[in-house]
Amino acid sequence: MTPYTRIKFPTGFWTGLRQLGVAPHEVVRKAGLPITIINETVVNASQYFPIWQAYSDLMDDIAKGIIKLVNGFETVHYPPTVLAAYHARDYRDALTRMARYKQMCPPENLLITEEDDHCTIELKWLYTDQPGPSMLIGITLAFLLELGRRGTGKLLTAKSVEFSHSMGDVDLLENYFGCRIKTNGNCNKLTLHRSDLDSPFVSYNKELLEILAPVLDQSLDEQECSNSITEMVKWVLERSLTGGRPDIQTVAGELGMSNRTLQRRLTDEGTSFKLLLTQIRHERARAYLADPSLDISEVAFLIGYEDQNSFYRAFRHWEDDTPSNWRTEHLGKTH
Repeated sequence: MTPYTRIKFPTGFWTGLRQLGVAPHEVVRKAGLPITIINETVVNASQYFPIWQAYSDLMDDIAKGIIKLVNGFETVHYPPTVLAAYHARDYRDALTRMARYKQMCPPENLLITEEDDHCTIELKWLYTDQPGPSMLIGITLAFLLELGRRGTGKLLTAKSVEFSHSMGDVDLLENYFGCRIKTNGNCNKLTLHRSDLDSPFVSYNKELLEILAPVLDQSLDEQECSNSITEMVKWVLERSLTGGRPDIQTVAGELGMSNRTLQRRLTDEGTSFKLLLTQIRHERARAYLADPSLDISEVAFLIGYEDQNSFYRAFRHWEDDTPSNWRTEHLGKTH
Protein backbone atom coordinates (compact mmCIF):
# COMPACT_ATOMS: atom_id res chain seq x y z
CA MET A 1 0.00 0.00 0.00
CA THR A 2 1.43 3.40 -0.96
CA PRO A 3 0.77 6.62 0.98
CA TYR A 4 -1.25 7.67 -2.05
CA THR A 5 -4.00 5.26 -1.00
CA ARG A 6 -4.52 7.18 2.27
CA ILE A 7 -5.05 10.89 1.74
CA LYS A 8 -6.05 13.02 4.72
CA PHE A 9 -9.08 15.12 3.86
CA PRO A 10 -10.09 17.95 6.22
CA THR A 11 -13.71 17.77 7.35
CA GLY A 12 -13.62 21.58 7.46
CA PHE A 13 -13.65 21.50 3.66
CA TRP A 14 -17.33 20.58 3.62
CA THR A 15 -18.19 23.24 6.21
CA GLY A 16 -16.35 25.77 4.11
CA LEU A 17 -18.31 24.76 1.01
CA ARG A 18 -21.61 25.24 2.85
CA GLN A 19 -20.59 28.76 3.82
CA LEU A 20 -19.85 29.48 0.16
CA GLY A 21 -23.33 28.33 -0.76
CA VAL A 22 -22.14 25.05 -2.28
CA ALA A 23 -24.03 21.98 -1.03
CA PRO A 24 -21.62 19.16 -0.07
CA HIS A 25 -24.11 16.50 -1.16
CA GLU A 26 -24.16 18.02 -4.67
CA VAL A 27 -20.38 17.76 -4.88
CA VAL A 28 -20.48 14.17 -3.64
CA ARG A 29 -23.23 13.22 -6.07
CA LYS A 30 -21.36 14.86 -8.95
CA ALA A 31 -18.24 12.91 -7.96
CA GLY A 32 -20.21 9.64 -7.98
CA LEU A 33 -19.31 8.89 -4.37
CA PRO A 34 -21.41 7.74 -1.38
CA ILE A 35 -22.75 10.55 0.82
CA THR A 36 -20.89 9.04 3.80
CA ILE A 37 -17.63 10.33 2.31
CA ILE A 38 -18.48 13.68 3.94
CA ASN A 39 -17.74 12.13 7.36
CA GLU A 40 -14.47 10.50 6.29
CA THR A 41 -11.16 12.07 7.31
CA VAL A 42 -9.14 9.78 5.04
CA VAL A 43 -9.89 9.14 1.37
CA ASN A 44 -8.08 7.35 -1.45
CA ALA A 45 -6.92 8.54 -4.86
CA SER A 46 -10.08 7.39 -6.65
CA GLN A 47 -12.11 9.61 -4.30
CA TYR A 48 -9.79 12.60 -3.80
CA PHE A 49 -9.45 13.83 -7.37
CA PRO A 50 -13.16 13.30 -8.25
CA ILE A 51 -14.17 15.46 -5.25
CA TRP A 52 -12.09 18.35 -6.56
CA GLN A 53 -13.22 17.76 -10.14
CA ALA A 54 -16.85 17.76 -9.01
CA TYR A 55 -16.41 21.10 -7.22
CA SER A 56 -14.80 22.43 -10.40
CA ASP A 57 -17.67 21.16 -12.54
CA LEU A 58 -20.21 22.89 -10.31
CA MET A 59 -18.46 26.23 -10.81
CA ASP A 60 -19.04 28.02 -14.11
CA ASP A 61 -15.33 28.93 -14.33
CA ILE A 62 -12.16 27.41 -12.83
CA ALA A 63 -10.65 30.77 -11.89
CA LYS A 64 -13.87 31.91 -10.24
CA GLY A 65 -14.06 28.67 -8.24
CA ILE A 66 -10.44 29.05 -7.08
CA ILE A 67 -10.86 32.61 -5.85
CA LYS A 68 -14.25 31.92 -4.28
CA LEU A 69 -12.92 29.06 -2.17
CA VAL A 70 -9.57 30.60 -1.24
CA ASN A 71 -11.07 33.96 -0.25
CA GLY A 72 -14.15 32.55 1.42
CA PHE A 73 -12.60 29.71 3.41
CA GLU A 74 -12.47 30.82 7.04
CA THR A 75 -9.32 30.32 9.07
CA VAL A 76 -11.31 28.58 11.80
CA HIS A 77 -11.84 25.63 9.42
CA TYR A 78 -8.12 25.12 8.71
CA PRO A 79 -6.89 21.61 9.60
CA PRO A 80 -4.09 21.38 12.22
CA THR A 81 -1.39 21.07 9.55
CA VAL A 82 -2.44 24.43 8.06
CA LEU A 83 -3.01 26.07 11.44
CA ALA A 84 0.62 25.36 12.29
CA ALA A 85 1.61 27.33 9.19
CA TYR A 86 -0.89 30.15 9.85
CA HIS A 87 0.47 30.67 13.37
CA ALA A 88 4.13 30.52 12.27
CA ARG A 89 6.69 33.22 13.10
CA ASP A 90 6.93 34.66 9.57
CA TYR A 91 6.05 33.87 5.93
CA ARG A 92 9.20 31.77 5.36
CA ASP A 93 8.50 29.72 8.47
CA ALA A 94 4.89 29.25 7.35
CA LEU A 95 5.85 28.03 3.88
CA THR A 96 8.47 25.67 5.32
CA ARG A 97 5.86 24.18 7.63
CA MET A 98 3.36 23.86 4.77
CA ALA A 99 5.89 21.98 2.63
CA ARG A 100 6.85 19.72 5.55
CA TYR A 101 3.36 18.89 6.72
CA LYS A 102 2.09 18.48 3.15
CA GLN A 103 3.98 15.19 3.21
CA MET A 104 1.25 13.94 5.54
CA CYS A 105 -1.42 14.52 2.90
CA PRO A 106 -0.17 13.33 -0.49
CA PRO A 107 -0.40 13.36 -3.48
CA GLU A 108 0.61 17.02 -3.57
CA ASN A 109 4.22 17.88 -2.84
CA LEU A 110 5.71 21.38 -2.55
CA LEU A 111 9.30 22.12 -3.59
CA ILE A 112 10.59 25.48 -2.33
CA THR A 113 13.64 27.17 -3.87
CA GLU A 114 15.07 30.54 -2.84
CA GLU A 115 17.33 32.27 -5.33
CA ASP A 116 18.38 35.90 -5.89
CA ASP A 117 15.30 38.09 -5.32
CA HIS A 118 12.66 35.39 -5.70
CA CYS A 119 11.28 32.26 -4.07
CA THR A 120 9.73 29.56 -6.26
CA ILE A 121 7.25 26.99 -4.97
CA GLU A 122 6.61 24.20 -7.45
CA LEU A 123 3.73 21.77 -7.10
CA LYS A 124 4.66 18.18 -7.87
CA TRP A 125 2.62 15.00 -7.70
CA LEU A 126 3.70 12.02 -5.62
CA TYR A 127 2.89 8.39 -6.40
CA THR A 128 0.86 9.13 -9.52
CA ASP A 129 1.20 9.79 -13.24
CA GLN A 130 -2.16 11.50 -13.18
CA PRO A 131 -1.96 15.26 -12.61
CA GLY A 132 -4.59 16.65 -10.29
CA PRO A 133 -7.58 18.65 -11.53
CA SER A 134 -6.79 22.22 -12.58
CA MET A 135 -9.03 23.46 -9.75
CA LEU A 136 -6.93 21.67 -7.12
CA ILE A 137 -3.69 22.99 -8.64
CA GLY A 138 -5.01 26.55 -8.70
CA ILE A 139 -6.35 26.43 -5.16
CA THR A 140 -3.09 24.96 -3.83
CA LEU A 141 -0.98 27.77 -5.30
CA ALA A 142 -3.49 30.52 -4.54
CA PHE A 143 -3.76 29.37 -0.95
CA LEU A 144 0.02 29.69 -0.47
CA LEU A 145 -0.28 33.39 -1.32
CA GLU A 146 -3.46 33.72 0.75
CA LEU A 147 -1.59 32.23 3.72
CA GLY A 148 0.99 35.00 3.43
CA ARG A 149 -1.69 37.67 3.15
CA ARG A 150 -3.66 36.48 6.15
CA GLY A 151 -0.55 35.86 8.22
CA THR A 152 1.13 39.21 7.55
CA GLY A 153 -2.03 41.26 7.25
CA LYS A 154 -0.64 42.71 4.00
CA LEU A 155 -1.94 42.43 0.43
CA LEU A 156 1.13 40.56 -0.85
CA THR A 157 1.44 39.92 -4.58
CA ALA A 158 3.20 37.15 -6.49
CA LYS A 159 6.12 37.77 -8.83
CA SER A 160 4.81 35.27 -11.42
CA VAL A 161 2.56 32.20 -11.66
CA GLU A 162 2.69 29.33 -14.13
CA PHE A 163 0.09 26.61 -14.70
CA SER A 164 0.44 23.53 -16.88
CA HIS A 165 -3.20 23.69 -18.03
CA SER A 166 -5.76 26.31 -18.99
CA MET A 167 -7.35 27.91 -15.93
CA GLY A 168 -10.50 29.65 -17.06
CA ASP A 169 -10.73 33.45 -16.72
CA VAL A 170 -7.04 34.40 -16.51
CA ASP A 171 -7.90 38.08 -15.87
CA LEU A 172 -9.55 37.06 -12.60
CA LEU A 173 -6.45 35.13 -11.56
CA GLU A 174 -4.09 37.95 -12.55
CA ASN A 175 -6.17 40.32 -10.47
CA TYR A 176 -5.97 37.96 -7.50
CA PHE A 177 -2.25 37.13 -7.70
CA GLY A 178 -1.26 40.64 -8.75
CA CYS A 179 0.97 39.44 -11.60
CA ARG A 180 0.94 37.93 -15.06
CA ILE A 181 -0.29 34.35 -15.30
CA LYS A 182 1.15 31.83 -17.74
CA THR A 183 -1.11 28.91 -18.67
CA ASN A 184 -0.41 25.72 -20.61
CA GLY A 185 3.17 25.89 -19.37
CA ASN A 186 5.66 23.19 -18.38
CA CYS A 187 4.88 23.11 -14.68
CA ASN A 188 2.77 24.48 -11.84
CA LYS A 189 4.65 27.04 -9.78
CA LEU A 190 4.19 30.17 -7.74
CA THR A 191 7.07 32.66 -7.64
CA LEU A 192 7.12 35.08 -4.71
CA HIS A 193 9.18 38.14 -3.88
CA ARG A 194 11.89 36.78 -1.62
CA SER A 195 11.82 39.90 0.55
CA ASP A 196 8.23 39.07 1.56
CA LEU A 197 9.39 35.87 3.26
CA ASP A 198 10.88 37.88 6.14
CA SER A 199 7.52 39.52 6.87
CA PRO A 200 6.43 38.62 10.42
CA PHE A 201 3.03 37.02 10.93
CA VAL A 202 0.56 39.00 13.02
CA SER A 203 -1.11 35.61 13.61
CA TYR A 204 2.07 34.20 15.23
CA ASN A 205 1.09 32.13 18.27
CA LYS A 206 4.07 30.65 20.08
CA GLU A 207 1.98 28.82 22.68
CA LEU A 208 -0.25 27.12 20.10
CA LEU A 209 2.77 26.12 17.99
CA GLU A 210 4.38 24.53 21.04
CA ILE A 211 1.29 22.32 21.28
CA LEU A 212 0.69 21.66 17.58
CA ALA A 213 4.23 21.21 16.24
CA PRO A 214 5.33 18.22 18.38
CA VAL A 215 2.10 16.35 17.61
CA LEU A 216 2.39 16.99 13.87
CA ASP A 217 6.11 16.20 13.82
CA GLN A 218 5.48 12.92 15.62
CA SER A 219 2.70 12.00 13.18
CA LEU A 220 4.98 12.81 10.25
CA ASP A 221 7.86 10.79 11.72
CA GLU A 222 5.56 7.81 12.30
CA GLN A 223 4.27 8.07 8.73
CA GLU A 224 7.79 8.23 7.32
CA CYS A 225 8.75 5.17 9.35
CA SER A 226 5.72 3.23 8.13
CA ASN A 227 6.32 4.32 4.55
CA SER A 228 9.49 2.47 3.67
CA ILE A 229 11.51 4.50 1.18
CA THR A 230 12.40 1.20 -0.48
CA GLU A 231 8.72 0.50 -1.16
CA MET A 232 8.16 4.04 -2.44
CA VAL A 233 11.09 3.79 -4.86
CA LYS A 234 9.92 0.39 -6.09
CA TRP A 235 6.44 1.81 -6.64
CA VAL A 236 7.78 4.70 -8.72
CA LEU A 237 10.10 2.40 -10.68
CA GLU A 238 7.31 -0.05 -11.55
CA ARG A 239 5.30 2.60 -13.32
CA SER A 240 8.19 4.35 -15.05
CA LEU A 241 10.07 1.38 -16.52
CA THR A 242 8.42 1.11 -19.91
CA GLY A 243 10.68 1.99 -22.79
CA GLY A 244 13.47 3.51 -20.73
CA ARG A 245 15.79 3.29 -17.78
CA PRO A 246 14.61 5.58 -14.97
CA ASP A 247 17.54 7.22 -13.20
CA ILE A 248 17.93 8.12 -9.56
CA GLN A 249 17.58 11.82 -10.29
CA THR A 250 14.13 11.31 -11.83
CA VAL A 251 12.92 9.11 -8.98
CA ALA A 252 14.36 11.40 -6.29
CA GLY A 253 12.63 14.38 -7.88
CA GLU A 254 9.33 12.56 -7.93
CA LEU A 255 9.70 11.76 -4.23
CA GLY A 256 10.56 15.36 -3.44
CA MET A 257 14.13 14.83 -2.25
CA SER A 258 17.70 15.17 -3.47
CA ASN A 259 19.72 12.31 -5.00
CA ARG A 260 21.98 12.29 -1.96
CA THR A 261 19.08 12.08 0.50
CA LEU A 262 17.48 9.24 -1.46
CA GLN A 263 20.77 7.32 -1.61
CA ARG A 264 21.33 7.81 2.12
CA ARG A 265 17.84 6.63 3.05
CA LEU A 266 18.13 3.58 0.80
CA THR A 267 21.51 2.76 2.35
CA ASP A 268 19.91 3.06 5.81
CA GLU A 269 17.38 0.44 4.69
CA GLY A 270 20.17 -1.85 3.45
CA THR A 271 19.67 -1.46 -0.28
CA SER A 272 20.57 0.77 -3.25
CA PHE A 273 18.87 2.31 -6.24
CA LYS A 274 20.69 0.02 -8.68
CA LEU A 275 19.69 -3.05 -6.69
CA LEU A 276 16.02 -2.00 -6.59
CA LEU A 277 15.96 -1.26 -10.32
CA THR A 278 17.36 -4.72 -11.05
CA GLN A 279 14.92 -6.32 -8.62
CA ILE A 280 11.89 -4.61 -10.17
CA ARG A 281 13.01 -5.53 -13.69
CA HIS A 282 13.44 -9.15 -12.67
CA GLU A 283 10.04 -9.30 -10.96
CA ARG A 284 8.27 -7.62 -13.88
CA ALA A 285 10.07 -9.83 -16.43
CA ARG A 286 8.76 -12.97 -14.72
CA ALA A 287 5.25 -11.53 -14.54
CA TYR A 288 5.21 -10.46 -18.19
CA LEU A 289 6.71 -13.73 -19.45
CA ALA A 290 3.91 -15.56 -17.69
CA ASP A 291 1.53 -13.77 -20.06
CA PRO A 292 1.63 -15.72 -23.37
CA SER A 293 0.05 -12.80 -25.25
CA LEU A 294 3.27 -10.78 -24.95
CA ASP A 295 6.20 -11.28 -27.33
CA ILE A 296 9.68 -11.48 -25.84
CA SER A 297 10.53 -8.16 -27.53
CA GLU A 298 7.49 -6.56 -25.87
CA VAL A 299 8.57 -7.86 -22.48
CA ALA A 300 12.04 -6.37 -23.03
CA PHE A 301 10.49 -2.99 -23.86
CA LEU A 302 8.07 -3.08 -20.92
CA ILE A 303 10.88 -3.45 -18.41
CA GLY A 304 13.00 -0.72 -19.93
CA TYR A 305 15.42 -2.48 -22.30
CA GLU A 306 15.93 -0.77 -25.62
CA ASP A 307 17.10 -3.96 -27.34
CA GLN A 308 16.25 -7.63 -26.94
CA ASN A 309 19.86 -8.78 -26.59
CA SER A 310 20.41 -6.70 -23.44
CA PHE A 311 17.28 -8.24 -21.95
CA TYR A 312 18.48 -11.77 -22.84
CA ARG A 313 21.81 -11.18 -21.11
CA ALA A 314 20.16 -9.78 -17.99
CA PHE A 315 17.61 -12.60 -17.82
CA ARG A 316 20.31 -15.28 -18.17
CA HIS A 317 22.09 -13.65 -15.23
CA TRP A 318 18.90 -13.71 -13.13
CA GLU A 319 17.52 -17.14 -13.98
CA ASP A 320 20.44 -18.96 -15.63
CA ASP A 321 18.07 -19.59 -18.53
CA THR A 322 16.73 -17.83 -21.63
CA PRO A 323 13.40 -15.99 -21.49
CA SER A 324 11.95 -18.43 -24.06
CA ASN A 325 12.95 -21.55 -22.13
CA TRP A 326 11.79 -20.06 -18.82
CA ARG A 327 8.43 -19.16 -20.35
CA THR A 328 7.96 -22.65 -21.87
CA GLU A 329 8.79 -24.33 -18.59
CA HIS A 330 6.66 -21.95 -16.52
CA LEU A 331 3.59 -22.14 -18.79
CA GLY A 332 3.98 -25.92 -18.90
CA LYS A 333 3.69 -26.07 -15.12
CA THR A 334 0.70 -23.77 -14.93
CA HIS A 335 -1.43 -25.46 -17.60
